[in-house]
Amino acid sequence: MKLLSQFTRNNKHQQKEALSFLSRFFLTSCSPPVPQSESEQDQPDSNPNPPEFGPSSLAWRVERLPRGASVVSAFQSWMRDGLAVNRGHIFHAVNRLRRRNLHFRALEVMEWVMRERPYKLSELEYSFLLEFTCKLHGISHGERLFLNVPKEHQNKLLYNNLIMACLDQGQIKLSYAYMRKMREFEFPISPFIYNRLIIIHSSPGRRKTIPKILTQMKADKITRHVSTFNILLKIHASDHNIDGMTKVFDEMTRVNVEPNEITHGILALAHAVARLYTVSETYVEALLKSRSGNNWSTLDILIMLYGYLNKEKELEKIWVCVQKLPHVRSKSYLLAIEAFGKVGSVSKAEEIWTELKIRKKIREIHEFNSILSVYCRHGMISKACEIYKEILPSHCKPNAITYRHLALGCLKAGLVDDAIKTIKMGGNEMLTNKVRKSTPWLETTFMVLEMFGEMGDLDNAKKIFEELKESKYCRNTFVYNALLKGYVKARVYEPDLLKNMILDGARPDAETYSLLRLVEQFKSDEKRDNC
Repeated sequence: MKLLSQFTRNNKHQQKEALSFLSRFFLTSCSPPVPQSESEQDQPDSNPNPPEFGPSSLAWRVERLPRGASVVSAFQSWMRDGLAVNRGHIFHAVNRLRRRNLHFRALEVMEWVMRERPYKLSELEYSFLLEFTCKLHGISHGERLFLNVPKEHQNKLLYNNLIMACLDQGQIKLSYAYMRKMREFEFPISPFIYNRLIIIHSSPGRRKTIPKILTQMKADKITRHVSTFNILLKIHASDHNIDGMTKVFDEMTRVNVEPNEITHGILALAHAVARLYTVSETYVEALLKSRSGNNWSTLDILIMLYGYLNKEKELEKIWVCVQKLPHVRSKSYLLAIEAFGKVGSVSKAEEIWTELKIRKKIREIHEFNSILSVYCRHGMISKACEIYKEILPSHCKPNAITYRHLALGCLKAGLVDDAIKTIKMGGNEMLTNKVRKSTPWLETTFMVLEMFGEMGDLDNAKKIFEELKESKYCRNTFVYNALLKGYVKARVYEPDLLKNMILDGARPDAETYSLLRLVEQFKSDEKRDNC
């Protein structure tokens, strides 16, 4: 089978017909969670009994207004039915509009409330108005609005919201200035402000600032929220730093902060990725105990975890729970496809793929990559090629992950030359840092490293290893062990392997030392060849 020629012909055709289409990369490892608005976090009692979303709710009428229609018509129809507008209805409607990024509509709602005053206004309404004014019209408009708010409402909630708006728009110095004002007025600064500062400084080049932020948080006598620890855990997880995560979790226990289901999910997933399956299972049990109902995000985490842990029965049960949700997201389908592929149930993955195709038209490359990863993981290169042929008619452009999957499929099928050429083709595609650190890319690249190592193809194994080193994935011991197997198979001696491994943050295990002893045996062979 001349797979390379087929890939090459299709690739040239795509470059002509698909230049206008942007690649979207499938990322299962999200960035650290963004805290909610201050008005939502600091006012838990403003709406103790939120109305159900449906024709009987004000939020439903607002969201279903046609484009261009004024929000006034929704309020008029509501009041024509003899219904009063209260704070609970507004809180519910605004929170839903925020989650859907319908900020313009949310601002319209708040402007109507300010104009008509259907009930006695509090700082909550002004904080909502300030939040959406800043998002739509900028900080300068927000500052002018802040100065016009009655003095009795210029309190901690409004200041915290204004600071959050500054941070959202990258105006860090201005946010620090308002934080100084809050200290002057002895207003407590919300821990979610510090959360946002930590997120802003979570990139590798700015991460040294995080300890200073935590020190300032302590100086301000702000108790660290569970979400603060979750952000710190996620930062270490993205760096594959299990030791760093352990220290954060130990600190969390020391200060008596109760972990939640997000905490357990981050820990379980990080340990599963590091192939520390026993520890991961312990955190999965804790996650199940702390789980609050059928939350779709928790169910997605459990789908991924059961895929890693090779628990097919549990995976099937969770997938049944997901299907019972009122709305199943496309991402849940894709995660399930990959998870069933990991546990070896290719037929179930195909079944879910068929359901997804019936449910919606496949238009994104990451959707094709999900089923492609299943076929290539199991060396089913013919079926992988069939999926590849479907990509172009769907107006998608293969990305770097697509070609990496295909390279793995070729290796699994014994087509080594085609695999090497496909890797080179994938090298021509754009590869961002976000993609390089994504789970699909790392896992597939590691499996390619394993294949080259087992074949004794040391040159290609080293090249692949360097890619994993850039993303710090080599901190996982099994990655270095896969490279060491390449040295053993190739019968090549390298004196600094253990030193480099420790410097890269990996911990040698029993398998590492066994492989190193085998590599040491080739030292005498190298001397003999030199003589």
